[in-house]
Amino acid sequence: MNTTLVIVPTYNERENLPVLVARLARLLVPVDMLVVDDNSPDGTGQLADELAAQNPFVNVLHRSEKNGLGRAYCAGFSWALQRGYEFIMEMDGDFSHDPDDVPRFIQAAQEADLVLGSRYCHGIRVINWPMKRLLLSTGAARYVRWITGMPFSDPTGGFKCFRRRALASINLDAVRSNGYSFQIEMTHQLWRRGMKVVEIPIIFTDRFHGTSKMSRKIVWEALAMVWRLWFQSGLRRSPIVKNNNG
Repeated sequence: MNTTLVIVPTYNERENLPVLVARLARLLVPVDMLVVDDNSPDGTGQLADELAAQNPFVNVLHRSEKNGLGRAYCAGFSWALQRGYEFIMEMDGDFSHDPDDVPRFIQAAQEADLVLGSRYCHGIRVINWPMKRLLLSTGAARYVRWITGMPFSDPTGGFKCFRRRALASINLDAVRSNGYSFQIEMTHQLWRRGMKVVEIPIIFTDRFHGTSKMSRKIVWEALAMVWRLWFQSGLRRSPIVKNNNG
């Protein structure tokens, strides 16, 4: 078993999964992979089992239904914590996140509790997005910073690396959010406790195969979630414990 686990939630990612497995297998830093499949109707789960049989570093967690990104990641996190992984990563299965960036996350996590991959750190690094989607994303980032006080340029991003100690400090059963608000909630829980959260720049490329999981429900959930987080932190816009985030 390697010390790093890359969790990839899937729903109808049959075209992308074999290529992603091959890319992760070629990394100079060895990692394990966990595919969390939500009973994809296109056979992604069955294909994942076949890839796991051929590649010892690949593992598969099957879920009976599609009930949100947050629930899929929490299931993967619990699986990882039970098996003692030190670095636990989130990554999309559609190549919007570059697998070659994984070693940079692991390196940064040596001195942090959570590493965020940022599309907007030191400029905008987004490829193949329409202007409407880009404005929605950057506007959401400003909205989150304004209400919560978190100083991060990309709080809704889903390319992340948790240290084991940080992830173990969160009650995963109490995490309520599911879409982009899930990413905000997980980061906020660690930041408000004074844990060290750092950002590293990434290039985000919109998917070429499959369809986006974005919906109006996901947007509204994120808009409401940040107010709940603000109230949970006692209307504070700074960590309870002094941290090193700047």
